[in-house]
Amino acid sequence: MDLDQFNQLKAEQAMDALKPCVHIPSWIQSIVMQRPFVSADELYQTAALHTQTWQWSEISESLAQHPRIGEKKAAMTLSEKEQQFSQKEQAQLDTEHDFQQALYQGNLAYEHKFGHIFLIRAAGRSGSEMLAELNRRLENTTEQEQLEVKQQLSEIALIRLKQEIQ
Repeated sequence: MDLDQFNQLKAEQAMDALKPCVHIPSWIQSIVMQRPFVSADELYQTAALHTQTWQWSEISESLAQHPRIGEKKAAMTLSEKEQQFSQKEQAQLDTEHDFQQALYQGNLAYEHKFGHIFLIRAAGRSGSEMLAELNRRLENTTEQEQLEVKQQLSEIALIRLKQEIQ
């Protein structure tokens, strides 16, 4: 959809348009309340600014909406738009058995250590890059990892926003 269409949507419709980007209601509401935007850049800058206000509790809830890297389903049902985003983002993953096994084991170790799924911006990364990042991030403290997850979720949300509203 283009920016003019987004600006003219009813508030509820605009919120629905933003949900596939990230499941953080405060972010969605803040953006919708600041309409109309005069340019797409203004929309993206506003959205980026609001990602900085995210609290860990919101991020943690949002993680339930994301599939594990290498898996096709999240803990909760994804909308059709979210499935399309996820499939496109994870298109670079290697389907080789050894790679898939290493990714699966890494995901389990990560979830055991941090208590949530491993989240990474998959768009533009190869499977081996994501696996290397997973292994690197297993060395993080909880605080370091929460900052990395916030950054990754922000990148994902902004990429999706740019794909959704142009």
